[in-house]
Amino acid sequence: MEKFYSVEDGWFKLEHGLVNEGLIAIASGKGGVGKSTVTVNLALALVKLGKRVGIIDADIYGFSIPRIIGLTQKPRAYNQKEIIPPEVSGVKVMSAGSMIEEDQAIIWRAPLLLGILEQFMKDVHWGELDYLLFDLPPGTGDMPLNIMQQVSDAEILIVTTPQISATKVACRVGEMAKQLDSNILGIIENMSYYQCSDCKKKKYIFGQGGGQSMAKELKTELLIQLPLITNIREGSDQGKPVVLAKPEAEVSNKLFSLAEQIIAKGSN
Repeated sequence: MEKFYSVEDGWFKLEHGLVNEGLIAIASGKGGVGKSTVTVNLALALVKLGKRVGIIDADIYGFSIPRIIGLTQKPRAYNQKEIIPPEVSGVKVMSAGSMIEEDQAIIWRAPLLLGILEQFMKDVHWGELDYLLFDLPPGTGDMPLNIMQQVSDAEILIVTTPQISATKVACRVGEMAKQLDSNILGIIENMSYYQCSDCKKKKYIFGQGGGQSMAKELKTELLIQLPLITNIREGSDQGKPVVLAKPEAEVSNKLFSLAEQIIAKGSN
């Protein structure tokens, strides 16, 4: 079933583009759980499966999408009113990180930040996309709340790690989504276990079952459990996401499975 998002009331509607299948917001309760890494690898997996994908890096304070995906290009002018988003590995990306230096602090207040995100929607020539992913700021504060209110048609993916201190915070994001009548696509449990590259044994450093318990509490499903492995961290630091650098790896297969699940949910 196709869903079309274009120019209507609310700044979240693209003025210079069309999204055919879905708006997806990737959220987390706290920072450091791998939300941006999941966003990038999911986007690239969707592209490999034949989808046209864009990313809006809505985590303006803590932007990391450009580094993770290996983006070095800047946006360029399309005409006097529109800009063309830079593209890397088939993914169109708009991020504050494309306009300022990576180590420059952003100290803007919320209204200015929301104005930047509004520009990402209204002044960018996105063209036709199948999926537009939003990498949200962590938590349930003003910024993620305002964005979720404005992008009210977006479905929510929640990224967490297994330990109770992470899942309880992430549950608050799920409850906020439910209060806003946003559909929760499911839970992604990152760093579920450490797997030794030599012996292949799994060690559950952050505990077990947190993602499953969270999914049960929010009446959704646990979509995937991703391991804590060096390849993911190294790839993110070097701008070589694992689904591109090591597409044959087990973790890449898991990420492709996640993309397939997302596509299947959209066609139901």
